[in-house]
Amino acid sequence: GCVLVVSVIEQLAQWHNSTVKAAVERLCDYIPGKYQIMCHIIDREMNADVVCHSLRLCKQDPGEPLCHLYSPPKKEKHSSGLFHALAHAKPKSQITSKSFMGFSSVCAFPLLANLCEKIKYVLRNKLPFEDFDGDKFSTFPTLRGYHWRGRDCNDKNTTVYPGRRPDNWDAKSDSNCNGIWGVDPKDGIPYEEKFCKGADSRGVVLLGDSAGAHFHIPPEWMTVTQMSAKSFANLPMAFSDEFDWPQFSEITGFLNSTIGGWTDSLYLRLRKRNRCNHRDLQNISQNGILYFPINIAPYLSFSLARNQLLDNPAIVIYATIGNDVCNGERDTLAHMTTPKEMLSNVVQALRYLDSRLPNGSHVILTGLVDGRFLWDNLHDRYHPLGQLNKDVTYSQLYSFLDCLQVSPCSGWLTPNETLRNLTSERALQLSNVLKEIARSEKFANFDIFYMDFPLRQTAEEWRKMGGEPWQLIEPVDGFHPSQIAAALGTGITWQKALHEWPQVLGKENPFNDQIEAIFKDQGGH
Repeated sequence: GCVLVVSVIEQLAQWHNSTVKAAVERLCDYIPGKYQIMCHIIDREMNADVVCHSLRLCKQDPGEPLCHLYSPPKKEKHSSGLFHALAHAKPKSQITSKSFMGFSSVCAFPLLANLCEKIKYVLRNKLPFEDFDGDKFSTFPTLRGYHWRGRDCNDKNTTVYPGRRPDNWDAKSDSNCNGIWGVDPKDGIPYEEKFCKGADSRGVVLLGDSAGAHFHIPPEWMTVTQMSAKSFANLPMAFSDEFDWPQFSEITGFLNSTIGGWTDSLYLRLRKRNRCNHRDLQNISQNGILYFPINIAPYLSFSLARNQLLDNPAIVIYATIGNDVCNGERDTLAHMTTPKEMLSNVVQALRYLDSRLPNGSHVILTGLVDGRFLWDNLHDRYHPLGQLNKDVTYSQLYSFLDCLQVSPCSGWLTPNETLRNLTSERALQLSNVLKEIARSEKFANFDIFYMDFPLRQTAEEWRKMGGEPWQLIEPVDGFHPSQIAAALGTGITWQKALHEWPQVLGKENPFNDQIEAIFKDQGGH
């Protein structure tokens, strides 16, 4: 965190031909009020690694290497580069450790403490923080609210929520929040009965990792040539959504993308196919955990909102495309999920789902990605932090994160080709476990399918559109699928389902145009 902020400040000073002090003030003008505690920094022109070590915000543990993002300063006679620079770099006397608490403990600041408590709650429970009736749906967008699940239309009534079968055909009120309720005055038939009866209504639920949650850090936050006051306008929202953007994601996206590319999602296509599916979505994804822990059943029971007796069936997407092989450990292979563990954990989770999902549901298991794509397409390109001075490549970023033991994936984000190949080999073994589960396991309330993660087809489709493979990867972290990759992946998944498992998608509702016409006549209500 320190190296990132200092790098941006130094580059701002360079780009605007100003002092570091002026650059600090400029950055603080850009950042929304209560987040400005993160921009106090030393008024001294030094390499960001040197600054942060001299402030003791970065440290070298005994027996560990000295981690650095930038190439060490040139060695002087009888000196040793970075070590020499550190020995001669001392903070100015007016800088105190209290000024930098934000880096090590942002939540210690009173202005952010309340928000941090809310975020801790949603991280722990994967449930909306603002949910007054306790039905696991919310009228508030962030903090696991309706960016993650269909928007509640009555947060004072626990029997009203997206995805339920209509109560008395919603003649008097909208019990399932799909916007279709009331009685047609021409014939006295409830609209929900007229348009949605026998329509194969169904919702979509994603059980995923950070790729499914759609992790994204805007590149303009650290690209000084693009930086302005507008750049940080979405910082509070991003912070409250854990730096995820599920509202634009491949499975549950529903808003037009504001982070580049375009939004196309399984939910939007299901909604277009059957307007009665409106708002029936849940994104239960988490950054940076193995998704199949031994206690998967309690995890799901807390977070999944589906009543077997009252609700419509659901399409559940199981997509942990990298977490079972990705970790930041030095001995990364030893910490990967084994095929035996994968089999046990996934079958346990599926048995639990069988006890919760309404009959007629479907489960799609998605295989793991081949992450060699990342190194192959990014390692020699410049990271946003390195574009101004051509001094930080993705290879340097990966090595820095690996040194700090916070790499999102030590097995793939490495110059060690053997290790990259071994990681992909394990990923393939785990994908084969999922494929075998889909072939051999049977469940009472859902059928089960398997599909490979469509990276190769996505890259080929993008190439035909004139794009480059590196554009399919998030530019800041150099690891997650980008907005373009998410949108293209949706189309590939949809076509596979349409041709191979049409029963999963349900039939097309012939009344879609009439529903929209009535909405338009009533002013959209």
